[in-house]
Formats: sequence, C-alpha cells, structure tokens
Amino acid sequence: MTEKALRLGTRRSKLAMAQSGQVAQAVRRVTGRPVELVEITTYGDTSREHLAQIGGTGVFVTALRDALLRGEVDLAVHSLKDLPTTQPDELVLAAVPVREDPRDVIVARDALKFTDLPRGARIGTGSPRRMAQLNAYARAHGLDIETVPIRGNVDTRIGYVHAGELDAVVLAAAGLNRIGRSDEVTDFLSVDTVLPAPGQGALAIECRAGNTTHDAALVAALGELDDPYTRAAVTAERSLLAALEAGCSAPVGALADLRPLSAPLERGAQAEKQIVKEMRLRGVVGTTDGTRMVQLSTTGPVPRTHERASALGRELATEMLAQGAAGLMGERAR
Repeated sequence: MTEKALRLGTRRSKLAMAQSGQVAQAVRRVTGRPVELVEITTYGDTSREHLAQIGGTGVFVTALRDALLRGEVDLAVHSLKDLPTTQPDELVLAAVPVREDPRDVIVARDALKFTDLPRGARIGTGSPRRMAQLNAYARAHGLDIETVPIRGNVDTRIGYVHAGELDAVVLAAAGLNRIGRSDEVTDFLSVDTVLPAPGQGALAIECRAGNTTHDAALVAALGELDDPYTRAAVTAERSLLAALEAGCSAPVGALADLRPLSAPLERGAQAEKQIVKEMRLRGVVGTTDGTRMVQLSTTGPVPRTHERASALGRELATEMLAQGAAGLMGERAR
C-alpha cells in the first residue's frame, strides 16, 4: 500500500512555491513518502499596507502555523527571516537547510551598478533595514539617492524598473536564485555595504512538536535536512534581533559569518573540506534616513549548542543597546 502523502503548507507566491517545491523533493528523499503542496494565503499576502505599517512580524507565518496546529498540513516551509523570534511550544523547527546566498542585490535600469546610479536615483525597497543602510552608505560616499517604499512580488518590483518608475530595486539574492532569475541582477551588495536581515537566505521547515508517533518520526526524518552551521548562524542572528526587541520589519541587519565557509559567500568544494573554527556576528541598526547608525561585531568559537549561539546574539545586542540602538528603531516591538 502506498504511504499517505505528507502535506506541506506553503504561501502561494511564485517564490514560496519554488522554494517549497525544492524542500518537497528533499523531504521525499529523506522520508520516502510522496509530498503534496498545500497553498495557504497569509495576511501578508493579501494586505496592501507596507510591512513596516502592519508590523512585519508573523504576517506571512500565522496562517501556516494555524494550519499546522489544526492538523491540515504536516509541515510548513517559511523564509526564516519572516519568522517571529519566539517559537511556540507546540511547534518545532525540525530543519534549517543549507543557506542560500544571504546578500541583497540591485536590479537596475541599463545594467547599472549601485555606485553608478545617476544623481537623485530612485531606489525601491519595502525594507526599513535596506533604506537605512543604503542611505547611510550614500551619505558617506557622496551619492545622491532617494529610497522609495514599495510592496509586491518579484515581478511587480522589477516591473517598476522596466516601466521607468524607478531606477533600481533591492531584492534578496536567495529569492532570485530560487526562482531562476539571478541573471537579472545588475549588482551584488557587499555585506560590508548592506547587512542582510537576520536569517536572510535560510529556510525553516516547521512541524508539530513530537506529541504523537507520527509527529516524532517526521521530526526525526526532517532532522537529516538540517545544516548545523546554518542553524548556528541564524540562531545567533535571530537572538540579536530578539534581544533588541525588534520585529522582522525593524531596521536591523545581522549576519553571522562562518569562516572559511563565508570566504566566498557561496560554499565552494574546497571550503567544505576546511575546518570552521570561528564565527563572526555583525549587527547594525539605523534610522531609515541613514543619519544615525550603530554597527558592531563580535567573533568567537563556532557555537556548538543553541544556547551558546543565542548567547552570542544577546551579548552583541547588549553592546548595541549600550550605544543607543534602541532609540534608532522607532517603535520597538512588544
């Protein structure tokens, strides 16, 4: 008898469907069971408000989690950067697979690089974090840009450039890679210029905590898809975000670099064979106009436990708060 298909909950967007499809293949491999995608509409998909206005935190996640808790799906895939930092007791992050490229990218008219954009260039982004860092960089390097708040899927955002309404838009490299559109990137933004969102480029596979034999077996099987380096990095980044009491839409950037895996940001075959001994965690908070920034980093041994990774994030957040980070975030998340 054929085993019953696992139901994988996903948002309906083209990007969500693409990344969930990739996860479904991996889940089939480790469980030996068929996997069917169950499309779920979230509040973040239907609201036309800017993410900063609706709070950001959980707007793409709550409907998926509700479906899990009601037993309508067996597992769900999230972009990790959309997940609230508090984990419900009834649910578990069974796997955080190997991270995609965490960087932000520019898609600009005439194949322009960020630093080649004309004076007064209009750059679209829905992210206060990106606005803060782009404006700070422009201010420090004598560039004249205007950041314009936008919403919409990848097609909509790139469409603003093609239509001549904007000179460029900022997107996540990982998303474009996953939907096979990385050839449209005109410039990769170095993490020294713009630190990504905590968890950017990583996916989270979530399911019910093992209260039944079925759930426990699924959690165990999905554990094979977990990448310990990615999990350590994103745990530190999200711990920093939580300690700053900031939501997903706050102007906070964070990246944990695992040397040498991050030497080329994409893992090369050689990098895989090298021993990773250190992790550097960087954090930034700034006002969206880029006039005031707090940016700090800390380096330590690669955390071997969840608690050590979390402690690294909390420690850096404490230093950032001591330098005035709280006052740069506007209304802090409650």
